[in-house]
Amino acid sequence: MLLANEWKDYELIDTADGEKLERWGQYTLRRPDPQVIWSAQKSSKEWKNVDAHYHRSSKGGGEWEYKKKLPERWTVSFGPLSFYIEPTGFKHTGLFPEQAVNWKWMMEKIQAANRPIKVLNLFAYTGGATVASAYAGAEVCHVDASKGMVTWAKENVALSGLADKPVRFIVDDVMKFVQREKRRGKTYDAIIMDPPSYGRGPNKEVWKIEDSLYGFVEECLDILSPNPLFFLINSYTAGFSPYVLSNILQSTVGRKYDGKISCGEVGIPVSGKEIVLPCGIYGRWEE
Repeated sequence: MLLANEWKDYELIDTADGEKLERWGQYTLRRPDPQVIWSAQKSSKEWKNVDAHYHRSSKGGGEWEYKKKLPERWTVSFGPLSFYIEPTGFKHTGLFPEQAVNWKWMMEKIQAANRPIKVLNLFAYTGGATVASAYAGAEVCHVDASKGMVTWAKENVALSGLADKPVRFIVDDVMKFVQREKRRGKTYDAIIMDPPSYGRGPNKEVWKIEDSLYGFVEECLDILSPNPLFFLINSYTAGFSPYVLSNILQSTVGRKYDGKISCGEVGIPVSGKEIVLPCGIYGRWEE
């Protein structure tokens, strides 16, 4: 398991009974987490003295209970990278802090390549990997089906002082975009994807990871450059072993290119405790 343990502006304070207690910059949030099926003593001071608490609804969804007045959004930084944090109606904050381990890895790969690198970030959300890749010196194409998330990503790129870098922002269904890039003869040296378990494109295109992922990675082979740098897949799908991603990469990218394939979990350590919160899986192919 790769541990996201180099944060200063984020801290996982505690976990218990289906919830996690976090510090995002100067604000503390209490949110549900389906992985936390263990019980622990909840310190009344820590757990009650929070700035906001997300409550799930028995009818689905949920809402935030604000204990204190918070700004609509605020910023956190990971090294030279900065991001806007904003509590959303579906419990998220606009950033997955465990992905810092992948940001660091891709930055090191891009900087060590000593050649121009073109990165394609698919299902790119608010652009954590886009910001990291642009900072490392890559030319980046950021693709997501949500116009709001793409706007947020553009703001994160500017917040990190990278507005003048070669980053292209696309609102589109990822499969249709990849197929168009293939017809145009476009190629990329690195591909990053963070596919959801289930989703819909702008025109109601249906994505189910168990039915769609392998074929989609096959499509992406056609837009990889002759000398690719890396291919990264992240997943939060419950029940998937990391070796599912490894097998997909071995059967696709590994079939066409020599390189190294690795896989595993990512997690965040709980402060002051010998507990790690698992936060999904990854598969990597690298030259």
